[in-house]
Amino acid sequence: MSSAPSRPQASYPQRIAFVAEMAVRLHRYGTTAQRLEAAITALSQRLDLECEAWSNPTGLILSFSDPGKPLGSTDTTRVIRLSPGENDLHKLCEADRVAEAVANGQLTIAQGHTALRVLDRPPSMLASVMQVIGFGLAAAGVAGLWRLPWLDIAVAAVTGVLIGLLDQYSGRRPALKDASEAVSALAAGAVVSLVAALVAPLNINTVVIASLVALLPGMAITNAMNELSSQHWVSGTVRFAGALTTVLKLTVGAVVAVTLLDVVGLEPQARALRPQPEAVEWLSMVVASFAFAVLFKASARDYPWVMGAAITGYLISRYAGHAWGSPVGIFLSALVLTAAGNGFGRWLQRPGALIRLPGIIMLVPGSASLRGLLTMVQQQDVDAGQSAMLLVINIVVALVAGLLFGNLLLPARKNL
Repeated sequence: MSSAPSRPQASYPQRIAFVAEMAVRLHRYGTTAQRLEAAITALSQRLDLECEAWSNPTGLILSFSDPGKPLGSTDTTRVIRLSPGENDLHKLCEADRVAEAVANGQLTIAQGHTALRVLDRPPSMLASVMQVIGFGLAAAGVAGLWRLPWLDIAVAAVTGVLIGLLDQYSGRRPALKDASEAVSALAAGAVVSLVAALVAPLNINTVVIASLVALLPGMAITNAMNELSSQHWVSGTVRFAGALTTVLKLTVGAVVAVTLLDVVGLEPQARALRPQPEAVEWLSMVVASFAFAVLFKASARDYPWVMGAAITGYLISRYAGHAWGSPVGIFLSALVLTAAGNGFGRWLQRPGALIRLPGIIMLVPGSASLRGLLTMVQQQDVDAGQSAMLLVINIVVALVAGLLFGNLLLPARKNL
């Protein structure tokens, strides 16, 4: 029986170009520093390269050498400036599939480049519309999880759709992108305050936060602390600073909106009312999990995985939190979902991020951080925001502990 013909060995520059492009894409699709560096190092070894990778939220440094040549004779370094990445589960899974196919010899380097370039196609009109709808559903789902009145949920949903439209608009205009969070918070604060002033009282801050839930940097804060705990201090510090900047932009926008309404003589009426029965919370949990599957840009075939992970994470946190306290619930949820994500990657040979990211998205401290800063600025009292800030610290500590011990409970075989 004749053996299968061997594929031609790609040249040293071709292998470097492929690994560098893969690193850029993993960064663009929201991979954290420690996972990106480990994935690129593993891919390089399988392509007979030596690579020292260094990642931070705004760039990459990749240093390559050919292990078959004299030391120092083939050293090549790539310094790549990048914008902070955004979570895109579909493209992350596709990039991982292409990397595995190239490393296993199922695709040549040239075919791998071609497969990656397919991912650069602009999103379809349907995908853009679904993203806008996802903003509205996420806002409504979170408002329902908080058991707000029906008017509050409706206002959050409509405002969320408006924020989604602004996000689509600013994404195509680089000049507006830097201020997009502040503009979105300004719009949300204005809409919610107008309804509270002209229609009926609302839980104003809570509805504003629910409307902006898709923009909150809770995942960025969690990833930053995870990177810091993994001794990726530069990346973790930069990511944490970026998350704080986002919270500041959102706070500035919301406060400006309230100030403008005060200037024109409108006084929003606030109330503290959460009358919904438990059935609304269950329905909202499903709506929110579907919304996050849309916002994470998962493939349609992966929606059951993403939604199941989000619902499981929320339920573990809810019931364990009722039994033993909120930090314990968050810790157990993060631990179980991290281990489940590692098992998913180990046995199904697909990125564990499909389980891990949606599993903790409803636990991250984005809403608590924004609420604390809003309270502190509105009341001009540092003590008023301290309890919310302490809540953020407790959430982050519990999440990071869960992530660390989840990786110990079931170590990952796939880095993504």
